[in-house]
Amino acid sequence: MLLCCHWCLASQSQLEPHVLSMFMFFVLSLPSQQTFTAWCNSHLRKAGTQIDNIEEDFRDGLKLMLLLEVISGERLAKPERGKMRVHKISNVNKALDFIASKGVKLVSIGAEEIVDGNAKMTLGMIWTIILRFAIQDISVEETSAKEGLLLWCQRKTAPYKNVNIQNFHISWKDGLGFCALIHRHRPELIDYGKLRKDDPMTNLNTAFDVAEKYLDIPKMLDAEDIVGTARPDEKAIMTYVSSFYHAFSGAQKAETAANRICKVLAVNQENEQLMEDYEKLATDLLEWIRRTIPWLENRMPENTMQTMQQKLEDFRDYRRLHKPPKVQEKCQLEINFNTLQTKLRLSNRPAFMPSEGKMVSDINNAWGSLEGAEKGYEEWLLNEIRRLERLDHLAEKFRQKAAIHEAWTDGKEEMLQKHDYETASLSEIKALLKKHEAFESDLAAHQDRVEQIAAIAQELNELDYYDSPSVNARCQRICDQWDALGALTQKRSEALQRTEKLLETIDQLYLEFAKRAAPFNNWMEGAMEDLQDTFIVHTIEEIQGLSTAHEQFKATLPEADKERQAILGIHNEIAKIVQTYHVNMAGSNPYTTINPQEVNAKWDKVRQLVPQRDQALIEEHARQQNNERLRRQFANQANVIGPWIQTKMEEIGRISIEMHGTLEDQLTHLRQYEKSIVNYKPKIDQLEGDHQLIQEALIFDNKHTNYTMEHIRVGWEQLLTTIARTINEIENQILTRDAKGISQEQLNEYRASFNHFDRDHSGALGAEEFKACLISLGFDIANDAQKRSGIMDAEDFKTCLISVGYNLGENEFSRIMSIVDPNRMGVVTFQAFIDFMSRETADTDTADQVIASFKVLAGDKNYILADELLRELPPDQAEYCMARMAPYTGPDGVPGALDYMSFSTALYGESDL
Repeated sequence: MLLCCHWCLASQSQLEPHVLSMFMFFVLSLPSQQTFTAWCNSHLRKAGTQIDNIEEDFRDGLKLMLLLEVISGERLAKPERGKMRVHKISNVNKALDFIASKGVKLVSIGAEEIVDGNAKMTLGMIWTIILRFAIQDISVEETSAKEGLLLWCQRKTAPYKNVNIQNFHISWKDGLGFCALIHRHRPELIDYGKLRKDDPMTNLNTAFDVAEKYLDIPKMLDAEDIVGTARPDEKAIMTYVSSFYHAFSGAQKAETAANRICKVLAVNQENEQLMEDYEKLATDLLEWIRRTIPWLENRMPENTMQTMQQKLEDFRDYRRLHKPPKVQEKCQLEINFNTLQTKLRLSNRPAFMPSEGKMVSDINNAWGSLEGAEKGYEEWLLNEIRRLERLDHLAEKFRQKAAIHEAWTDGKEEMLQKHDYETASLSEIKALLKKHEAFESDLAAHQDRVEQIAAIAQELNELDYYDSPSVNARCQRICDQWDALGALTQKRSEALQRTEKLLETIDQLYLEFAKRAAPFNNWMEGAMEDLQDTFIVHTIEEIQGLSTAHEQFKATLPEADKERQAILGIHNEIAKIVQTYHVNMAGSNPYTTINPQEVNAKWDKVRQLVPQRDQALIEEHARQQNNERLRRQFANQANVIGPWIQTKMEEIGRISIEMHGTLEDQLTHLRQYEKSIVNYKPKIDQLEGDHQLIQEALIFDNKHTNYTMEHIRVGWEQLLTTIARTINEIENQILTRDAKGISQEQLNEYRASFNHFDRDHSGALGAEEFKACLISLGFDIANDAQKRSGIMDAEDFKTCLISVGYNLGENEFSRIMSIVDPNRMGVVTFQAFIDFMSRETADTDTADQVIASFKVLAGDKNYILADELLRELPPDQAEYCMARMAPYTGPDGVPGALDYMSFSTALYGESDL
């Protein structure tokens, strides 16, 4: 029977607009009188009474007031016991006032209509009571009453075949839905496997009889009416189904509690795994740094160029092969740390504090020490290579000069120690004297070479040449010999001078030959020495200087040839005189050991060495030209790559602060940007190859560029780290937005204010800038001079919190600072501030909620047993709880009791787990 009336109701506190619309629909199609009568009697029986006629039995208001007391559990005002109409109206008004006090607004329903037995108004009032006290409080996953009841039915009947609950009318006609609800909660009451979909009468009657007998749910519906109606009465079925919901509400609470605990434990397990992964990665990275730094700090010098070049090659392998993966690990470690902290904040957990010495700052400090050692090691390698190159050059020069000098001094001591002047004739004495004078001239000419040998040996000692002992020994022999030659020369000179008075003049031509031949011979020896001298240059200008000096030397050759011809002319003149006057020449020129053949041989040697020197200078000039080409080739690339890296760093900064599209659009843009940067890597590798060629060519400077390979490497690593960190920040903003319910418009507003005060586009605000930004968002904070760091100090943050409504004492402010500044840096970042505000306004799990959930599973006990955990929770999470819960020590405990209260507070950092 359908009833129509002109009344409506609406909740003043809890009912949503769409629920009000649903109620208006219900009012237009009221349930049958039979269902409402049965529902009322199901509650009135608890007070030992019932009604037979719903229009008549509520007219005096007494049973209506009694019904409200039973279903609400509250006492109403004392009823009037008189039989007059005024007494009845007073009782009904007391009932209607109580309904209105529960947030239900009744329109067009007055006490007079109820007292007069108006069926439509009476049934409308009863439906209002059913909605308010039986259906309105039903909520599943924050849905409305009707939607929540329907969702509850769908979940409970989902495992049953041939049951598909989509509404509160035709979905229940075959009776299987009612049977499924009973079987799901009390499977021992119905043998569901024997039910048939084509026998609805049996199914409906079975469900109604079992519900009435075992569940204390009265039979509110008639099976024949449901089967015989194309669309059963929706209100009647809703009323009846709500009785099942309330009958099984205890099981529903246990399921909700188990779901909450599963969710909390799953989050905790995931966070613990992330913490273990961070600790392992940090330990491995710090151990690698610990092993690598001693190798880089090893400054043990080597003796040979080949060994040092092998060390340089090992260092290049470290730079190319071993370090890049560690750079990636360090970047990933920072990303993992930031993601973990974000997840902990979003799940209302305390911030993660790594083990001692494994903070991100500790890893950065260790990495800084590594790079410092790396830089020092490379500088030491290059300096050692320069030193060894210089030492090899000096050692070769020492050997050449020492060999020339030793060849010259060979036999000189024996000659000076002869006493041939004692038996010589006058002419022989004079000859010996002249010869000695010539030797003294030659000896003085060799003084410069001896000083050069000593100076080179001294420099080799200062440069720590590995074979210094042998060099020193050879130098000492040369110096000792030189001192002996000086003493012997002086001694022989004195002896010859004593006998000079006894001697006649000596042949002037021999003397003149000796005097002119000795310097010329010394000049030729010096020329040969210079032409064979090794050289080391590093620039084209230096080789050009050597070439110019060589050309100047070649210009002196014609004049030297004239001198040679003149010396040979003297010898020819001697020969002519001997032949002409038949002079008896018993020996060679007594004044010198130099003869024309030796002069000619040395002159020919000088002429041979000149073109060889030309060729050596040409080859060196070509090598320097190639070195210059390598310098320019490296500089051309470095002067492009260096500014490119700087530009990309600036562009990333702009992308991170500009608002173009949603966060997902920005993330997609950044990932495409990251891909374009990675695609630039071949150019960096090409520059590394050019740098290797430069080092192999022993090129140590480059005037064509201010960029070194170290600058490019550091810039490239910073670029990769910056793009990865920026992507991670956007991902964390998405996590915060989705978890805290921050709208895109709110994020845009925050970012717009942030960008407005970030006047240098650095992506960070100073404390004063941050104050100004908060003021622009409506916070009352004094605006002082602006700075730019992207963070607030503790006092500024406290002022900001007070301005948005927080009444902070020192203890409360300390608690908030521990949340937004877990690392105790004394500053607050923009992200931390947004996380804090989101957390304060969002609905998150708390320790009290988890304790309440455990209490439901434990049956209101202060402890819980292992069997209860295994029954209500998945096996892995039940084991997780049992492994971490402490034994319960209360006076009401039993063997095996577990303390779920301390476990719940530990999950949120309020105690130790």
